[in-house]
Amino acid sequence: MAQTSQAYDTVIADCRKLFVDKTKDYGTAWRILRLPSLTDQLFIKAQRIRGLQENEVRKVDEGQQSEFMGIVNYAVMALIQLDLGVAEQPDLDAEKAIDFYDAKIALTKALMENKNHDYGEAWRNMRVSSLTDLILQKLLRVKEIENNNGKTVASEGVDANYQDMINYAVFALIHLNS
Repeated sequence: MAQTSQAYDTVIADCRKLFVDKTKDYGTAWRILRLPSLTDQLFIKAQRIRGLQENEVRKVDEGQQSEFMGIVNYAVMALIQLDLGVAEQPDLDAEKAIDFYDAKIALTKALMENKNHDYGEAWRNMRVSSLTDLILQKLLRVKEIENNNGKTVASEGVDANYQDMINYAVFALIHLNS
């Protein structure tokens, strides 16, 4: 599991760098996005990955890796929005946004480590396409919860689903990078 932890950190370092670079370019404009908008953006990225996995012809020169990185970063944004709520205008400076990013990733990695212990690193035997399908399933669950105004009877909340999406995307990136 130490190998998983190190590979996780390597993938997250790349995702974090992209988040930092985009924050330099765009600021924190994402702070105005409502959760369903972030969920829809995640859904678009996951659908694109599935299309890349199924279609032989590619018309846009971007692969699965950049889309999985986008899933990580948009899901982190969603977790931040859950805590802070939606802003009318960008209200975080870059340093504070990165602090929030790091805190959400730390919690999500701890969840991964706990589940990875209990599941015995089962993800290592999974296909990237299966991880994509699990992300899509989580997104459909989140959309249903959002459509029900956040009410659930027996299910975990949207935060746990966003964390699972991050972890599945990281696992997919580890597979793609090996």
